[in-house]
Amino acid sequence: MPGLEIHDLSVAIGETRLLKSVSLTVAPGEILGLVGESGSGKSMTALAVLGLLPPQARMTGTITLDGAELSNASDAVLRRVRGSQIGIVFQEPMTALNPLMTIGDQVAETIRIHGRGGRAEARAAARSLLDRVGLPADRFPLDRYPHELSGGQRQRVAIAIAIALTPRLLIADEATTALDVTTQAQILVLLKRLVQEDGIGLILITHDLAVVAETADRVAVMKDGEVVEVAAASRIAGGMQHDYSRRLLAAATHTPDRRPRVQTDAPAVLSVEGVVREYPGPPRLFGKRPVLRAVDDVSFSIQPGESVGLVGESGCGKSTLLRTILALDAPQAGRVLVGGEDIGRARGADLLALRRRIQMVFQDPSGSFDPRWRVHQVIGENFNLSPDRPDPVAARRRIDAMLEQVGLTPADGDKFAHEFSGGQRQRIAIARALITEPSIIVLDEAVSALDVSIRTQILDLLADLSARLSLAYLFVTHDLAVVRAVTDRLLVMQAGVIVESGPTAAVFAAPTHEYTRRLLAATPDLHRNIAALGRPAPLSNITEETTP
Repeated sequence: MPGLEIHDLSVAIGETRLLKSVSLTVAPGEILGLVGESGSGKSMTALAVLGLLPPQARMTGTITLDGAELSNASDAVLRRVRGSQIGIVFQEPMTALNPLMTIGDQVAETIRIHGRGGRAEARAAARSLLDRVGLPADRFPLDRYPHELSGGQRQRVAIAIAIALTPRLLIADEATTALDVTTQAQILVLLKRLVQEDGIGLILITHDLAVVAETADRVAVMKDGEVVEVAAASRIAGGMQHDYSRRLLAAATHTPDRRPRVQTDAPAVLSVEGVVREYPGPPRLFGKRPVLRAVDDVSFSIQPGESVGLVGESGCGKSTLLRTILALDAPQAGRVLVGGEDIGRARGADLLALRRRIQMVFQDPSGSFDPRWRVHQVIGENFNLSPDRPDPVAARRRIDAMLEQVGLTPADGDKFAHEFSGGQRQRIAIARALITEPSIIVLDEAVSALDVSIRTQILDLLADLSARLSLAYLFVTHDLAVVRAVTDRLLVMQAGVIVESGPTAAVFAAPTHEYTRRLLAATPDLHRNIAALGRPAPLSNITEETTP
């Protein structure tokens, strides 16, 4: 059977060509990895297959599924195809699922809409589907709501909906990007099993080359709306042919030049001493209300110029510990010292002074920016932490200098955040953090949503700033590849406890705790693939220029 066939597909809106003569095939039982940077056309290709292009879009070329023409199909036909023959799983299941409907009703809805059974039959099928994707009835009854599930569990519900009618093609659009490594591994295993058992063709859209190398049969690389290379996935680590593909690989395996200047004989910039953070558990009809210990006697310190990674699965306590470090939550025991001073006890001007010394960069900078403000206002907001706020002229002079320091221009200060790319917005977030001249910056998944080449640029920038300013970093992330590339020391957290710590290279080379070994085993690793082939790290001579 032919599966999906795309031939000479082009899409334009006005004078802008979004897709240019794209040709791809996906056979039944095959996994095609579709990779490329933001704006390369990956998601637009998927929307074209689904018949969900914007109304003003003009499309030429052909799309067929098992020989049936889709490119010229009517809306009525496409509505029948979507769900029954083509399923899709999105990156963020919480936005794809209806928060007001139970998981059972949402899976059953797909079956009923396509006329595959009444209410009782649809609910029975929903139960079977949830069992199949790893959500058994004894723990996940049909009357659960999405907010009662973890991110990985919600993604399993989304997959159950996508496969409810045994489609011929499944599209997973960055379906594992926001998940921790073990949950990601579980979802990828589930997708591979569904492909093998049902003969489904799978398009795996991702910016993570390591995931594609370990999951896909073939890889298609897109750039500026074109497919520049199609190859066996085994060739990702073995050497792609197109220059752009090689640049992506170089960026994915790039290690920033840390030039470490860790000041081991200086006072710590951050000390966490025996911190405990508890929350009241769910109320009980009889007996004492239980206590949930999210952070359990955690201690560590960070020296000037040192970069420390904090890793662990979702729910391990990383975010709670982070809130405690930033004095957004008060610990039940222990203390957090910033430059030797207890931030938890500081008040008023003393607290503002400590907040200047420890700054934050978030995963999504847009969510932390006021969209009505220009960039110079966003960065200048942090001057409010200073008792001697500079006058407008001096403030703008400092902001302009900071923009240049992070690779932007003074003219960018007059623009709005929405006028920038994701990587540029993250540079703005870094500039805002630096404007107070902190001694440590906490980065919460700050590069996990970025393309590999943009991520490389941001990590190189952070390494350069650390070297020049003796900045310390605390990287809180689920991305072990990032931690391996940029940190001096690694902390591994499980169930509120630091179960392993040590120099990053040593932990990766010989982890001592079983949990750490599981995390590393679950992490797709291009370095491991390259080592297995007996090849050197690729193209180190072109890593300085990662943007084609």
